[in-house]
Amino acid sequence: MEFGLSEEQQELVSTVRGLLAKRADSRAVRASIAEPLGHDEALWRTLVEQIGAAALGIPEEYDGAGFSLFEALLVLEEVGRSLAPSPLLSSLVTSEALLAGADEDAKARLLPRIAAGEIAALVDGSGHAVLDGDTATVLVAVTDAGLVEVEAATARRTRLGSVDQTLRLARVDLEGATTTPIGDADAARERAALVGTVGTAALATGLAARGLEMTVAYSKDRVQFGRPIGSFQALKHRMADLLVLVEMSRSASWAASYAVSSGRADAAELAHVAGSYCSEAVAHVAAETIQLHGGIAITWEHDAHLVFKRAHALGQLFGSPLEHRALVEL
Repeated sequence: MEFGLSEEQQELVSTVRGLLAKRADSRAVRASIAEPLGHDEALWRTLVEQIGAAALGIPEEYDGAGFSLFEALLVLEEVGRSLAPSPLLSSLVTSEALLAGADEDAKARLLPRIAAGEIAALVDGSGHAVLDGDTATVLVAVTDAGLVEVEAATARRTRLGSVDQTLRLARVDLEGATTTPIGDADAARERAALVGTVGTAALATGLAARGLEMTVAYSKDRVQFGRPIGSFQALKHRMADLLVLVEMSRSASWAASYAVSSGRADAAELAHVAGSYCSEAVAHVAAETIQLHGGIAITWEHDAHLVFKRAHALGQLFGSPLEHRALVEL
């Protein structure tokens, strides 16, 4: 089967890539990490207002753009390529959980806020760290009592450290918080897990492409023994292997994203395949990025360490490769 993007989807990818190339270079990424919300608010607002990033998968009846989750995940892949900190993944997971499990009143109330760019987070009730949990203004939780809306100001939220400074994690304590029942927890939990998995795979695919691009560019500029190191056959072979990993990751990610977006019967299986493959592939690409850059890669000033840290953080975010493989039906 041949699978490719439509002309409209290609234009979306090109537009987002161009915007991020201008607004999320190395200096901008490092500056945004230090921002109070952990990301560049102006860039996020541009992605929301000009691209409709947070609204792509939300139906028009809830003030969304009326496209699909697949288009939103294409944007997420470009976010992964850029290394830019962004609340897009947490907002996607939350909006999809609401679409799957919330009642009509909650959808009509909360989804327009997410589409407009408010940061949203989902607390899964397991005690795990919550992506963007300390900055979200739309806070939803999966509890034993069902899916609930949490009044953000009443929850105890503590920011947690992370090996990857471009991901913002928090612990959210709901004890004593004001909550309102809004729907089915099981449906929301299941959808959130699938979307989180394919979203992480999309981020990993974009990140792997970034690592390969950095490495190839460096190998053309770095001269050793009077010639660019990229001309050495041994290094060509290693970079060719990385290209295979990147392309295979993209195939796995797109297949899973489309399946989850369209509700195919094999969506869960493809999501776990992508979650496993893409996480391991980007970890290998990140390691080779460090190795092939040599000593410069272990300096704070170079972006290789950002690639390495994000690669390993993504490998744990919505399940490890081992956990995903255990869930694939053989």
